[in-house]
Amino acid sequence: MWFVVYTVCLRRQTVRKRGFVGAFLQCKRHRDANVSHFGHSAGRHAHTCQALVYRNHGDPSRVVQLEDVALPPTGAKDVLVKLLAAPVNPSDLNMIQGTYAILPGLPAVGGNEGVAQVVEVGSQVESLRTGDWVIPRDAGLGTWRTEAVLAEDDVISLPNDIPLLAAATLGVNPCTAFRMLSDFEELKSGDSVIQNAANSGVGQAVIQIAAARGINTINVIRDRSDFAQLKERLKAMGASHVINEEALRRPEMKELFKTCPKPKLALNGVGGKSATELLRHLQVGGSMVTYGGMSKQPVTVPVSALIFKDVKVRGFWVTQWKRDHARDESAFRAMMDELCSVIQQGKLTAPACTEVHLRDYQKALDAAMQPFTSSKQVLLM
Repeated sequence: MWFVVYTVCLRRQTVRKRGFVGAFLQCKRHRDANVSHFGHSAGRHAHTCQALVYRNHGDPSRVVQLEDVALPPTGAKDVLVKLLAAPVNPSDLNMIQGTYAILPGLPAVGGNEGVAQVVEVGSQVESLRTGDWVIPRDAGLGTWRTEAVLAEDDVISLPNDIPLLAAATLGVNPCTAFRMLSDFEELKSGDSVIQNAANSGVGQAVIQIAAARGINTINVIRDRSDFAQLKERLKAMGASHVINEEALRRPEMKELFKTCPKPKLALNGVGGKSATELLRHLQVGGSMVTYGGMSKQPVTVPVSALIFKDVKVRGFWVTQWKRDHARDESAFRAMMDELCSVIQQGKLTAPACTEVHLRDYQKALDAAMQPFTSSKQVLLM
């Protein structure tokens, strides 16, 4: 079977993992000036796709280029897929910039998330059929491309009757929200969760999944000119309460907790003072889980919160969860099935998205780099 080996750097550790676009194994012989080749034998294959390639780390708008890339033949345990849609996430941009925790070898194809349709299956493939929709199981597959040859066990199938944008954005933010709501505190209907960055992709997924489970959410967003409109949009998704960061420090929080129990769980995607304020409102013995740090400020934990409230301070990275459960098919499958069921019921939708054709990728990258962006850029192939 043909496959590409690529190198992933993770905190000074080097992990070698099978995949199809983590790096180019450059072939200088027989190399077409307009075609990038994967693998030592790629020069023998005429079938190509288009892909967004970067050969150096740096500003995504400068280092990413649309190129023709050679595809390998479909092996016995592989599938040929046509990519349908792939979002531009902050982690994608961080990888290109060279600042993320895992970095594929260069050159590489951008994109860690997206949805594809199977168009050809290898002779020994058992779990997939032509026409199936699939998403990557792990980061690093390089989804910003029109086609790909993937190993069967690198993807997981989805029902193809869910909305395209919901499928394309399912693998990162909703999975992060699902796991944080499931794995750190035993939450039941009527319990409360507090979160900052509530208008982020993760935040919107938390609101909707929690609402589907009957869990109250206290949602903190930064003050802005369109605060009232954003508040109404989050409330329409199922948010119980929407407040700005200043409100966290005001006596009115006591009034809020007369009608809503203090939260067992705090979800922190910001860091800095915002995280400290979340901690102050946790129940005794509650947990704060940090999954991001948009403020780029450290999390400060008051001594009183540790001594007198016995709070637990944890971290979460969905990529690590997926790798820890790589051999546990049932856990991943159960999560996907429940998320897709909530989508089919109309209780979980994609975040606000701007659809951009692959050829107009520069517009998508430029928009994704802007601060306070309220719409996720999604590349259509």
